[in-house]
Amino acid sequence: MGGAALLTLLVATWWTLPGAVPGITAPGPLIEYGLPVARLILDLCALATVGLSLLPRFLGFDDPGRTEATLSRARSWAVLTAFGWTLAALAAMVLSAAEVTPGEAPDPAAYVARIGNGQGLVISAACALVYTCFGLLAVRFGEKVPAELRVAVAIFGLLPLPVSGHASNWYWHDLSMVSMELHVAAASAWTGGLVALGVLLARDRELLARALPRFSRLATVALVVVAVSGLFNGLVELALSPTTRLPGSLFTTHYGWLVVAKTVFAGVIAVLGANIRWRLLPGVARRQATAFAAWALLEITVMGLAYGVAVALTRAAVA
Repeated sequence: MGGAALLTLLVATWWTLPGAVPGITAPGPLIEYGLPVARLILDLCALATVGLSLLPRFLGFDDPGRTEATLSRARSWAVLTAFGWTLAALAAMVLSAAEVTPGEAPDPAAYVARIGNGQGLVISAACALVYTCFGLLAVRFGEKVPAELRVAVAIFGLLPLPVSGHASNWYWHDLSMVSMELHVAAASAWTGGLVALGVLLARDRELLARALPRFSRLATVALVVVAVSGLFNGLVELALSPTTRLPGSLFTTHYGWLVVAKTVFAGVIAVLGANIRWRLLPGVARRQATAFAAWALLEITVMGLAYGVAVALTRAAVA
């Protein structure tokens, strides 16, 4: 997933970079490419943290002797992904500060004080660090540190992130923020949950049979939320821009093409998810051998492509 997301992001970033403007200092390749890469790492670490935190809810708590070994690994990995999330958020903050003062030494403190994006990244980093502390306690004391608490902290850490995208510029600010936050939270739970199942449970028929039906119900709801909110936010950006007009701008602007690409990827993911739910799930529930691992890997790869486009969308000019 990470490789597909990184490749898509780099291509999309190169494709959407604005041309040089005489008299204006450009940030330079380190910022132009480093900042979206830092944001992608943040997103991937965040979704992994959310997915690993949800795993106890998918497996249930009625058979700790059978599930504890897997949950112990999940808790340990979640500490690492949360700490990676913290570092990526701080790196994105520093690079963002450098972007607004090209040719000068970055001043992250001033950037955070003046710019909402910096404040959002600091809050997200703080939540990830708090999760790291809770995660360490969970490694030591197990599910005595409730999974619900860890999930809540991780989801809350995602909510400030939309302020760094186009949604923060729309005059219907509140509705836009709610829509984007729902989009980010649902996408992380859906993608992170599938990654956790694919990595930790694909070879264990018994545990997969317990977890996949519960995840499948969550994934269905998340798919609807992600598709509707993502399309809504993309279209309103184009509709409210004074320099674009729908539907033509979907195919005449870089931003429009990215919206189309992300929508296509979402459609492919929906088809792959439907195949897992309707064709493979009955066999998984009967503890039979299935091709779940292969189909999950394919779906996760397409999710990576969608995440790469999503990060590029947050930085692409609408016009």
